[in-house]
Amino acid sequence: MKENNPFTLSFGKSPNELISRYEYVEEIVHTFKSSNPVSHACLIEGIRGSGKTVLMTTVEKELLKEKDWIVVDINSTQDLLSDFAIRLVDACKKFTDILKKGFNVSVAGFGIGLNGENQNRNSISIINEILEGLKKKNKKVLITIDEVMNGDSMRHFASEFQIFLRKDYTVFLLMTGLYENIFSIQNDPSLTFLLRTPKINLAPLSLLQISKQYQKVFDIDIELARKLAKITKGYAFAFQALGLLYFDYRTSLSLEEILIKFDDLLDDFVYRKIWEGLSEQDRNVILAITDSKTKVSEICQKVNMTSSTFSKYRERLINRGLIASTQHGYVELILPRFAEIARAYAEL
Repeated sequence: MKENNPFTLSFGKSPNELISRYEYVEEIVHTFKSSNPVSHACLIEGIRGSGKTVLMTTVEKELLKEKDWIVVDINSTQDLLSDFAIRLVDACKKFTDILKKGFNVSVAGFGIGLNGENQNRNSISIINEILEGLKKKNKKVLITIDEVMNGDSMRHFASEFQIFLRKDYTVFLLMTGLYENIFSIQNDPSLTFLLRTPKINLAPLSLLQISKQYQKVFDIDIELARKLAKITKGYAFAFQALGLLYFDYRTSLSLEEILIKFDDLLDDFVYRKIWEGLSEQDRNVILAITDSKTKVSEICQKVNMTSSTFSKYRERLINRGLIASTQHGYVELILPRFAEIARAYAEL
């Protein structure tokens, strides 16, 4: 009987083999559970496949262990206030005396009263009534928005969220997003409170923890496990992708052959989308960086760019989670095997 593969490529799904980010989880949970929270909101920023959604889900599970917490997941592609109203009603059905008998809400925003007749009410009035009831019962609400995007819906929701806080409702907001989307939201003049919101930039996973996981799952020596871990560079998606492939093919293919499949997965699931989102000059800078640390002066020479001009691109690529500058005068690519795949894109 074939053994089930413990790794997964499904974004947002908590895999069986998971490297927990205890420090981030503890930071968010401790803040939200505090008797006097320093913030009622938190942003999780990271590149595609860095583990943002998994971290958010882990926080949800931790808070749901407490009987006084309710979690409401909102769809970022929908009207946020309407979606919040609908999902909040659904989440509160298990509590008595929060909703009136027969109360319900639809996309159109109708509340159904005791007589069963439609009562035309907007989402905000419905939300306020429920949050007031939850406040009286000392219930706390965590609102989560995955892959948040800027726009009118976000502006309306953020404005109402601030009003919820002024009314002393115990509501908390946890959002994930790409650098460019978080940057757009935090720098929107109508969303100034989010500029002061704590932000977590996801760092790579611990190579030590990855090597331990690989050693345990594959029953291999620590040297091979470390070699596999180094290939991932701590990138969460790469940890899962390489683990999935090595689990299935370690007895039938060489490591070099497995890495060819690994490149294909990186390309299909993440890298192609990243590459398409880069400007021409961003791409030129990426192509000028070798597989290891590269001198900034060499990059500037290759792309015919002054150091002051390069600094702007360096900052942007660092913020987007593509490169790092761990040594003065040098930069390096963060994502595993991105240099090889980027060169293949350029040749096409």
